Amino acid sequence: MNNHFQLGPIFSRKIISASISGSLFAILLGLMITSPFGEEINSIGEYFHGVLLSTPVYLMYSFPVILVYGTVTSTISDYIASLIVKFTSAKLEIYLSFVFHVLFGLVLLGYSLLAAVLFFLVDRVLARRDIASWKSALKSLCLPIMVWIVFMGGVYVVDSIIDY
Repeated sequence: MNNHFQLGPIFSRKIISASISGSLFAILLGLMITSPFGEEINSIGEYFHGVLLSTPVYLMYSFPVILVYGTVTSTISDYIASLIVKFTSAKLEIYLSFVFHVLFGLVLLGYSLLAAVLFFLVDRVLARRDIASWKSALKSLCLPIMVWIVFMGGVYVVDSIIDY
């Protein structure tokens, strides 16, 4: 690979992006779809209980996919965009990368598209801050675990206080 596209720092940044965007995705999905099986929500308390219950489930199923599929396809998207800009303008790289993120994110339409856009945005913020160490990447994997613990702890607290 050329000097412009070094896989090591990019891949570590992608892992950090996956940890952050995967956690955000699960929380946003939990806020939007609190009742994945169509149960009716009749009160604000039921809504918040649904958020607490659904977010860890969404995280368990979506994070591994975002970590593996998102990291690989985001790296491929950025690489293809960097190849294309060699023959065009460098200003197009971010737009081309976004287009490729969206194309790879169309696998499951709305859900995966939201995850792909979140991944892209988080990755761009991290790229500006030049965060790309493997130590940070490994530390970032604690974020989804902490999100899961916080939401499951919330479920435990709510269920121990309120008898459903």
